[in-house]
Amino acid sequence: MVKLRDELAPPRLAFGGGAPVEWSFAPAPVDYQHALDHMDARAAAIHQGRAREQVWLIEHPPLYTAGTSAEDTDLIDAGAFPVYRTGRGGQYTYHGPGQRVAYVMLDLKARTPDVRRFVAALEDWIIRTLADFNVTGERREDRVGVWVRRPELGTTREDKIAALGIRIRRWVTLHGISINVDPDLSHFSGIVPCGVRDHGVTSLVDLGLPVTMADVDVALRRNFEEIFGPTA
Repeated sequence: MVKLRDELAPPRLAFGGGAPVEWSFAPAPVDYQHALDHMDARAAAIHQGRAREQVWLIEHPPLYTAGTSAEDTDLIDAGAFPVYRTGRGGQYTYHGPGQRVAYVMLDLKARTPDVRRFVAALEDWIIRTLADFNVTGERREDRVGVWVRRPELGTTREDKIAALGIRIRRWVTLHGISINVDPDLSHFSGIVPCGVRDHGVTSLVDLGLPVTMADVDVALRRNFEEIFGPTA
């Protein structure tokens, strides 16, 4: 079932802040350790009042990351790509070309210091962005991420199209979300994504949509501003 954008609940500013959030992107894949170093430095500067909040849109070269809940048995092929242990919540995830990663560094203390509401707002951001392309993304109480139903592949089949994992340090957020635009889906086979064995992984292009990264970036920015406030 396709849910059009105008069928969704009206936009709401759930996490408005003060100054516009810096909106930036990297034109080439970014090394994962470099991204971690950048987030750490930026979060510290935000906490100290020396830098603005930031959303950083990037792609990574192919790699796996292990969150704080990762199980060793969920790493199926340790030699396929580099594996990074990270302080974000969650289990194993894949990052690579064709996947839009949005790292979100916001000061929740200056907004709404509520972690659960922040996670819900990130999910809402993803779902609204997918809706711009007539894709119905859904939450699941027992699974992390955003999911789409695949009735053409089976009555109970659901595939993951987006992931999220965060870390919060002194009320400043790190890490963020990822949306599968057109990654090599076979790269997910080296892990059990987010510890979920009974469902698959998909992307916008896999769903038959001729969507570009630039298209997704426009939708991400518009929907971010509806929930979190202006960007610059």
